[in-house]
Amino acid sequence: MKLLTNILEFNQQFVEEKAYEQYRTTKFPDKKLVILTCMDTRLVELLPKSMNVKNGDIKIVKNAGALVSHPFGSIMRSLLVAVYELQADEVLVVGHHDCGMSALDSHSLLDKIKSRGVTEDTLNTVNYSGIDLHDWLKGFNSVQESVAHSVDMIKQHPLMDKKIPVHGLVISPETGKLDLVVDGYGNEE
Repeated sequence: MKLLTNILEFNQQFVEEKAYEQYRTTKFPDKKLVILTCMDTRLVELLPKSMNVKNGDIKIVKNAGALVSHPFGSIMRSLLVAVYELQADEVLVVGHHDCGMSALDSHSLLDKIKSRGVTEDTLNTVNYSGIDLHDWLKGFNSVQESVAHSVDMIKQHPLMDKKIPVHGLVISPETGKLDLVVDGYGNEE
């Protein structure tokens, strides 16, 4: 059986049994916080539990590496929507140790892309269109520096409310321990 079939069958039972009722909440975060974090599988349940947040408490935005790599990309747009439309009063960037984006090798990734059928002509078209794939697909060497960079991108964004505290943390995907990188209230580590 295919994964999608399993998901849809489970979902039908979930709805029929009204299992959703325990998750009912509003679209506004009770703790008035938006978190940008990594899509790492180890953080799906660990991150909320380690921070004492539950369904309805926060807005959460995820991508590879918890990176704000473009000031007008979808991540920054999501953070602005969370602040201005969904009543988030603080932003928290949470990176993690042992991240897949740490020291990501763009050459190796492009080789994997080609092995799945993307042609050299397609890659050339992207490059000739002004996209430096090696730059776009690069990782980072230090999770602390990456988190600090994302915090700075958010704080310095021309559309971000300057009164919004933007914090940075690094979590251990093994224990859930949080290490402070940037205290958005003004005390930097």
